[in-house]
Amino acid sequence: MLTNLFRLFMSTLAAFLGVQSEQNRQRDFQSSSPLPFIIMGIILAIGLVLSLIFIVKLVLS
Repeated sequence: MLTNLFRLFMSTLAAFLGVQSEQNRQRDFQSSSPLPFIIMGIILAIGLVLSLIFIVKLVLS
């Protein structure tokens, strides 16, 4: 379970950054449901926005 979650996170992060390998992309598209990737993508996007807000507030204070 933890390994699958880590693999999901790393795969989504690589795709999010645009450095996903073709082999991993093919593996991801063979999974039964895209829902875990969508949820992880939303979590990563929220994390990115929150970290940018934190950095801007840190710089401006």
